Amino acid sequence: MKQIFPIFGLILLLSSCIKNNPDPVWIEINEWQLEANSNAVTPAGELTENLSDGWVYVNNELVGIFELPCKIPVIYSGTNTIRVYPTIWNNGISATKKIYPFVDYFEVTSEFIENETIIINPITRYKANAQFWIEDFEAAGIKLEDDANSVAEITTVIAAGSGIEQPFNGNRFGRITLNETLNSWVGNSVDSDVLNLPIGQEVYLEIDYHNTNRITTGLLAVSPSGTLDNPNIQMNPQTDADVEWKKIYIDLREIVGASASGSYFQLSFQALLDDEETDGEINIDNIKVVYF
Repeated sequence: MKQIFPIFGLILLLSSCIKNNPDPVWIEINEWQLEANSNAVTPAGELTENLSDGWVYVNNELVGIFELPCKIPVIYSGTNTIRVYPTIWNNGISATKKIYPFVDYFEVTSEFIENETIIINPITRYKANAQFWIEDFEAAGIKLEDDANSVAEITTVIAAGSGIEQPFNGNRFGRITLNETLNSWVGNSVDSDVLNLPIGQEVYLEIDYHNTNRITTGLLAVSPSGTLDNPNIQMNPQTDADVEWKKIYIDLREIVGASASGSYFQLSFQALLDDEETDGEINIDNIKVVYF
């Protein structure tokens, strides 16, 4: 009997602990939807997005960073405010999940009840004061040109009949076709449409791309002392069997900040036919430089 009482007491203690631990409330968050902002200062162009994740807060307390859609348990009761921040893979790197500074967070206030699920369909918009430089290949003339040293060229392709399914609006996109003869392409945004970008602030390049050959993006910094090309992020090739439209967010803040005072900027692109390949194709669309 001397051994029974300690064991019985332990059982009571454990039962008490379990009983006092509340069941969770579940928050189910679906994928982001990007909508037009009726108060926008400048048009945002086609509303394509790859806001893959969300920073999730309850009452200003960080719950975590989650790939969407997700379903997460939390221990709260009563009325609480949920805030979800649109999150990107900075420079296309999954390990660098960053709140995208140019779009609004989504907020909802809800009653938290144990074992029940709160379903969130998050909507976001570009902030009203966001500024855009856009090339969507819809106009008769485009803002990209081939460099004098380029042997391949960029052309405009009509989406219908191109053999490439476009999961977004728009009728045209840009294409660079490489082969063993036309094995390199160098291009940049035109001299007549330069970018005056803010130093020390967020600046991003957005691109939709569909490619079986790698392509490198960059930024030309033009100042009284000369022109400096800053190669930046490379989009790796996809296989012919699995190629699809993707979107990348490229951080330009560091390049802009390191440039000479008084510089203006132009986008630059470089592509060489990949080793051991006889041909390759690069399709690009909805190119945006976004800044405040």
